Amino acid sequence: MITGPPALPPRARIPLWTLGVLGFVVALALGLRYAGTSHTAGLDALVLPVVDRVEGPLWYLAAAIDFTGEPVGAVMVIALFGWLCLRHRRPRTAILLVAASGVTVALTTGLKPLTGRLIHGEFLSYPSGHTAFAVTVATVVGLLVIDVRGLGPLGGASVLAGLVAFAGLAMGWAEVALGAHYPTDTFGGFGVAVAVVPVVGWAVDRLTSR
Repeated sequence: MITGPPALPPRARIPLWTLGVLGFVVALALGLRYAGTSHTAGLDALVLPVVDRVEGPLWYLAAAIDFTGEPVGAVMVIALFGWLCLRHRRPRTAILLVAASGVTVALTTGLKPLTGRLIHGEFLSYPSGHTAFAVTVATVVGLLVIDVRGLGPLGGASVLAGLVAFAGLAMGWAEVALGAHYPTDTFGGFGVAVAVVPVVGWAVDRLTSR
């Protein structure tokens, strides 16, 4: 049994589960829509010409953001925020960070061959694992802030939405700008992440309270 506050703060559960259901629907709908494709259409066709293939300082910025989703960068991110969780005496939140990140990466990796969407004619792209990882970390950090600061429903929902949106947009932009993903791949990764966190959080709280 692990002592300390739950991984899912009670005041954050309604917005988190609501976001999770929405994310599941988005990821499923996009996966079905783009399964087996290798071309741009719809939203992708509108967004790609604007952000595809950046150069100069923006390329370096995109590469730096992308690095945080690579194995070495991801370990560094998890170590940093895991330390913050433990520093604030939130061991369940630290466990959630590690577990949810692992589940998200495994799930996005497993979904790629199932959807079979290709970019550049040879690379599996849906959903974006980098985006999913970034959003997973941002969601857990949001829960930590809500719990430590004792935020109410409105403030908590605002912090959660702000952090998740920032992380998703930043990593999504980087992946599209570097030519690694279609925009809708990043939306799918976003959906997977917000769907995974509440489920894993519930499991962590249940298993560590025995």
